Parts: sequence; C-alpha cells; structure tokens
Amino acid sequence: MNSELSAFFDRARPAIDATLSQLLPSETASPQRIHQAMRYSTLDGGKRIRPSLCIAAFSVYRDDWKPILPVASAVEMIHSYSLIHDDLPAMDDDDLRRGKPSCHKQFDEAIAILAGDALLTLAFEVLARSKDFPADRMLQVMSALGRAAGSCGGMIAGQVLDIEAEVTPANEGQLEAIHRSKTGALIGASVWIGAYLGGAPELELENIGIFCDRIGLAFQVIDDILDATDGSNRDEGKATYPGIHGLEKSRDIAHHLMAEARSALAPFGQRVRLLLEFCDYLEKRTH
Repeated sequence: MNSELSAFFDRARPAIDATLSQLLPSETASPQRIHQAMRYSTLDGGKRIRPSLCIAAFSVYRDDWKPILPVASAVEMIHSYSLIHDDLPAMDDDDLRRGKPSCHKQFDEAIAILAGDALLTLAFEVLARSKDFPADRMLQVMSALGRAAGSCGGMIAGQVLDIEAEVTPANEGQLEAIHRSKTGALIGASVWIGAYLGGAPELELENIGIFCDRIGLAFQVIDDILDATDGSNRDEGKATYPGIHGLEKSRDIAHHLMAEARSALAPFGQRVRLLLEFCDYLEKRTH
C-alpha cells in the first residue's frame, strides 16, 4: 500500500472505530444481549474500506473530515448488518467472520437476525439525526444508501441472485448483476456520498458516479480472484469471475475496470490522489 494511502487509513480507521463505539448502544444498555451482538459484529475487526472511501471522497472537497464520520460509520453499520445476515445458516452458513465466531455462533440465530436488523435501523437513525449537513442533502444520502442496500439493484437483490445462482448457474451477465448489486452498490454509494456531502458540483458528480460503478464491480472481481488463489475454497459452489472466465481473463477484466475508474477521475488532477492510490492498492492484490 502506498505510504500516503497507508497513513490515511492509519488516521481514518481509529476515527471510524471511535465514532462507531460512540454511536452503538452500550453493552450494558437493555436489552444487553442484542447490544452486545451489535458491538461484537461491528467493532474490533474489518478493514473499514467503505467508510474510509467515503472519507477519502469527502476530503477531495473539504479538509476537515470530522463531520463525515457519523455518515461513514452509518455506511459501516449497513455493511456489518449484511455480513451478519450473509453468515446465517439460511444464507452462506459461515461459522467464522474476521477470525472469530460469526454472530449466530457467538450468540444465536435469532439474536444474529435481530442484531443485523438493529444495525440497519440504527444506520438510518444516525443519518436522520445529522446536524452537520442540510436536511435536503441528508435525504439524498438516505435515498442513495437505501437503494444500495435494497432489492432493486442493491445488496438484497445481489444476495437473492446469488442464492438463485446456486440452483441455476449464472451466465456472464447474471454474474455481473450479482456483483454489481451485492458488493458494488454499497462500495459505490460510499464514494458518491462522501463526494456529494463534500460539495462536489454536478459535473464532477457524474464522473464520480462512473468511478463508483467501475470500482464497485472491480472490488468484487478482485475478491473473487483472491478467493480462487488462496486455497480457501470459500467460494465453492458460488458464481465467481474465475469460475466463468478463468483467472487470467478475470485479471484482465479487473484491470480494464480500474483503467476506466482512473480515466473518470483524470480531470480532477491531484485532488483525488487518495482514490487513485486506492485503485493501485486494489489492483496489486490481483497477483
């Protein structure tokens, strides 16, 4: 990872973690078990990529990124909710998450379902409470996050399509739809929201939108490549890019998406170097 990007993550992650800890209910707040599960699944783990991207995009327009921290933390809550539900027996049935027992293993299935629901609900409460940005802007942010998490091209859509692909194998177009929805939508929304709340003008938001689309899909393509090469068999039976295209073509696809993402940001110059360095960081992970 580039030294400037690494330094940025070293500053952003502790700030995100501190904000999350403050926003999440205390473990001693009643009912304690649900709040323990929420904190267990959200704190002490995770790379914080989505909220960090939100902050990086915001910092293109604003030097002080303290105001965006609750918004970025709400994005991470939505991501954490999705991971809890992905791990459930009815979904991916994973016993481990971030090197420790998944939520339904540490607590139980009912608490895990409710902890995910509570995180999603709290995320939108946090956004609605914001006093740092105009109300009309926060409405747009809530709408964007709702779409990214929802059943029309968002995470729910991607999860449903992924489940269906276990029965009827996905073709190239269906696989792209799965990845754009299940992973790409929230990654892209994280960047767009940061730029939008930072005050990006309309023309620049169009370019940011292209960047979001390409990097969101590339992120999951690269994840597929890593899963196919680390020997974990984590994606066995799942629709993946290496499974359909093979490793080398998958790397070519990721490289092409990253090139388009960089091209979209070319007019911005050095202002967007953190986002460009993130592209470099992601692409280096394909080998």
